[in-house]
Amino acid sequence: MGGSLSPGRKGNLPADTTSFVGRRHDVTEVRRLLSESRLVTLTGVGGVGKTRLALRAAAETQRAFRDGVWFVELSGVTDPELVVHTVLEQLGVHDDTVRQHRTVLVEHLRDRQALMVLDNCEHVIEATAALVDALLRGVPGLRVLVTSRERLGVDGEHLWQVAPLPQDPALVLFAERASAVEPGFTVNAGNHDEVTQICALLGGIPLAIELAAVRLRVLTLDHLLSRLDDTFKVLRDGKRGGDPRHQTLQAAVDWSFHLCTRSEQILWARASVFSGTFDLEAAERVCSGDGVAQEQVMHSLAGLVDKSVVIAEQHPSGTRFRLLEPLRQYGLEKLRGAGRERVLRERHRDHFIEWAQRREAEWFGPAQPQIFALTRLEHANLRSALDFCFEQDGDRAVHLAATLWFYWAGCGMLGEGRHWLDRALADAKPGPERAKALWVNGYVATLQGDLTASARMLEECRQYALSVGDETALAYSTHRLACAHLVGDDLDLAEGLFEEAIDLYRSQGTVNSHTVLAGIELAISATFRHDFAAAERLCVEAKSVGEQHGELWAQAYAIYVLALCAWVSGDFERADQLGRECLRIKRTFHDLLGIVLAIEVLAWIAASRGNAVRAATLLGATSEIWQSVGYPMFGSRYFGAPHGECEAATISALGEQEFRAVFRKGMDLELEDAVSFAIGDELVEEAPVIAPPTPLTKREQQVADLIAGGMSNKEIAARLVIARRTAEGHVERILQKLGFTSRAQIATWVTERRN
Repeated sequence: MGGSLSPGRKGNLPADTTSFVGRRHDVTEVRRLLSESRLVTLTGVGGVGKTRLALRAAAETQRAFRDGVWFVELSGVTDPELVVHTVLEQLGVHDDTVRQHRTVLVEHLRDRQALMVLDNCEHVIEATAALVDALLRGVPGLRVLVTSRERLGVDGEHLWQVAPLPQDPALVLFAERASAVEPGFTVNAGNHDEVTQICALLGGIPLAIELAAVRLRVLTLDHLLSRLDDTFKVLRDGKRGGDPRHQTLQAAVDWSFHLCTRSEQILWARASVFSGTFDLEAAERVCSGDGVAQEQVMHSLAGLVDKSVVIAEQHPSGTRFRLLEPLRQYGLEKLRGAGRERVLRERHRDHFIEWAQRREAEWFGPAQPQIFALTRLEHANLRSALDFCFEQDGDRAVHLAATLWFYWAGCGMLGEGRHWLDRALADAKPGPERAKALWVNGYVATLQGDLTASARMLEECRQYALSVGDETALAYSTHRLACAHLVGDDLDLAEGLFEEAIDLYRSQGTVNSHTVLAGIELAISATFRHDFAAAERLCVEAKSVGEQHGELWAQAYAIYVLALCAWVSGDFERADQLGRECLRIKRTFHDLLGIVLAIEVLAWIAASRGNAVRAATLLGATSEIWQSVGYPMFGSRYFGAPHGECEAATISALGEQEFRAVFRKGMDLELEDAVSFAIGDELVEEAPVIAPPTPLTKREQQVADLIAGGMSNKEIAARLVIARRTAEGHVERILQKLGFTSRAQIATWVTERRN
């Protein structure tokens, strides 16, 4: 086979959507600070351009970071405990075990050279500071760039105060934004003074300038200047003390607010309860009422988009809307001032509880992939709704956390699901809602490999169900308890409970993803007993039910078991096709457990077909993914036996040294690249992947890699936190050992070894 493995993601910096104006000096200085300090914080008032500056400086330094530049937006995080989880999510680090997330993050980054950009941290400043401190202590190759209205207060922090734009760049920015709404607009001799006065009134604050420039759609330049001048005099007369630049932004946003229609003002304030993005349906449901008709919402939303208060974003599911963070905060202040915040947050909560209930009901059907995508888009709003539930109504918190089982268990969100469910159960009263949260959390804990906690919660649910005659809770808790015993290798007890659960489901007339899974999981137990005929019969039946309802997520596990049966029977071609089919489906849902199980069986098939390099690569990939899911093969001897046999056969075929080299190549794959390779989108070379021996020490190899990345001795010293003279000594020894006379020869040598 030909081709090579793709290198994986090297960052997630968002692309610029508008031009970058007038910050060349700032970018240079921020880059300089990053070469000298491992933590740089950009401070300044809202709207001054901290985020844009951070993104541009990060983009211009990304070649210096071997493992990429990673952008993490924290404005939508309402629970400080989820700061680390959000960072893990943005870095693509998936860990659904019960390990501390901070430990997982440090371990993931420990040997990497990367830049992390943490944006909008002021509202979770303490949690962010604690995380950054731990990262800087545990990850020597990490640099962190922060944007915040206040400093973190962490040792070694360097601050850069982001100032307003000077006159000339401010004029350029105004002209660019104005020409977007008034084609052909330019700053010329005839209007230069007026534009200069406008930018001076707006204090050179980019957001204020952009808000003003879009008004040229309806105002002439003369009118714009006169209105600004009059309004600012009135507004500033009532404002004393504080940061003048903050007063300027406040005045600019006040002016923009007062130029909106009354219905637009109301919508601006009400829409501030959304986190992240929202769709028109949510806006109509949450923001209408009390004199605002639903049909008015769309009109007002369009007006706010025209005024650049609301940003419209296109997604496969349709248009979504977003308030820039300073404008969202402004709207929230208006809402609080009117005494309406609680009412709107209640509407927001109720809407997303209803939304989650609809998605749960629709999950067992053909819309599953769309539900996954939509739930991802609403993640920040669901978090916000859960937070408000915990503040005001614990019963609703329990209900919402349990309703979202399909997201936690079905879409690779076990860790966050466990966070909310544990929190919900801490104070939940006995009753049907607590019972559902117990079996859902028990299910999540089983998938994490936390069998002790799982059994405790499921037994509590089962005993409650038996004591009050709750047949629904009894069926689900019995089913999930069977899963826990299956993973714990107690096949006799597991099979008895599975059969009891299946009987309960049938007697209740229940057909859904859980009932389909019960048959599949019973089939897995049959494969452990080598009763492959029974396993295949059960999975064919389960697959048929899934197909009838257009269900994919549970059905994919039936396909996985059928791949196992085909592999055992020696039909490797069919087994391989089924394994890849399962993996394609599980990739759709980002279901890590399903993904790793499918890659495992594809590795076993490859070994049986004599393709040792493919088998070793896949085994390497699974070893990395299992760390994110839980114990490899659940720690089960039944699940683990074929894995061990595959590894032994592959080592025998390749030899220990070659196996380890190929295995390491699989471990180094990013998740998406591992999936692509397993499916066949990316192919690995059959030739042994053994790097030639190097005469360099580990530190010298690091220095050589940095030279190849174009870094100077000063930059190398800053990166490795060593004296410049020490770095120069390393370079001299590398030249001597390799017999070279120039840094360019070192760079060429490193590149050739990588290839």
